Amino acid sequence: MKVAIVGAGVVGLSCGIALAGAGHDVEIVERSSAGDAASWGNAGHIATEQVAPLASPATLRGAARRLYAAGGALSLPPAMAGTWLPFALRMAAASTPRRFEAGKQALRPLLAEALPAWHRLAAAFGDGDLIRDAGHYVAWETPARTASGLAAWRAADTGTARFEPASAEQRAEIDSLTTRPIAGAIRFTGTAQIADLARLATAMQDRFVQTGGRITPLDADLGHADGRAIIPGVAADLIVVAAGVRSGALMRRLGHRAPIIAERGYHIRASADRWPRDLPPIVFEDRSMIVTRYDDQVQAASFVEFGSPEAPPDPRKWQRLERHVADLGLPITGPFTRWMGARPTLPDYLPAIGRSRRVDNLIYAFGHQHLGLTLAAITGEIVRHLANDTTSPVAIDSFDLERFGGTGGQS
Repeated sequence: MKVAIVGAGVVGLSCGIALAGAGHDVEIVERSSAGDAASWGNAGHIATEQVAPLASPATLRGAARRLYAAGGALSLPPAMAGTWLPFALRMAAASTPRRFEAGKQALRPLLAEALPAWHRLAAAFGDGDLIRDAGHYVAWETPARTASGLAAWRAADTGTARFEPASAEQRAEIDSLTTRPIAGAIRFTGTAQIADLARLATAMQDRFVQTGGRITPLDADLGHADGRAIIPGVAADLIVVAAGVRSGALMRRLGHRAPIIAERGYHIRASADRWPRDLPPIVFEDRSMIVTRYDDQVQAASFVEFGSPEAPPDPRKWQRLERHVADLGLPITGPFTRWMGARPTLPDYLPAIGRSRRVDNLIYAFGHQHLGLTLAAITGEIVRHLANDTTSPVAIDSFDLERFGGTGGQS
């Protein structure tokens, strides 16, 4: 088939590689040539431990103390209340114990296949060092926060990931990086890291082209004719929407309701001259900050800012990240590069993966929230099965976009 994919982020490229490898004639259309999708600014963490959806009773109970104004990472800008308030109400409705448990049951098998799928994909790149199976650390700064954090993780469903208290040697490695005492830390296994996001982007684009795919700069629009989806100016038997935060507006044109929001995250980067090369990512949980070493840079990332993807970034978020780094005494010094990107998030914190029931030649794969990188490779494999009408390796009924109803509506 001739397949057109809207979106050249990590999910779109994963779908493209899988479909082109299956023998289809695949074209990815992408409106931006800057490589500025959220895919290429994330924490590089393959988060197989995040089985519990963030739409949960616990998230609602703890929201107030996590607000930005209280020193936390959750930002609800008053100027964007018209955007985030309807989403927040939908999220609250999706956070009942019953729906939370159903979401966890849906995510668990998907996350179980996430890391094996990444290894299969990376093997095709010929870059054996791109995936690092070194796990990650979670650290706390006070005994009280250590106790509460450990209790929360022990009660959590972490899927195939496991953790144990950091050894004396591992604690010493963390302590050597900070002038502020670390009261406790755990080391996860079964999670992984991308060695470098720029290398990943290049490897995925090269592999896609090697398998016969092509990337076309185009601000694609969706329409329909005779019961089929069309992209004006693009010949396609099958269309895959993997356009991140833009997906909701595109799907609305075909009668789908996808109440997606831009969940904006921020990072700062600097030279990694003084950061250990082989150190896994460290989550400083008290500050909701993850620090990751890439090839020649080290990155600190944080914040959940609900709003519009087009709104200008808030410089205070970068300034607070820089203060966190300074307060911890981490060996990260400027000049810093600053970045902000929008995670595509649906109210129940489950992705949308499936075949449209409204037009007969449309597949969708978006809304992966914090798990876009984690779930990209397995999503590509699922989309290949959907395109070929073969059995998916993972049950995806819970990710059907019809759970939000139709037709159209606010996105």
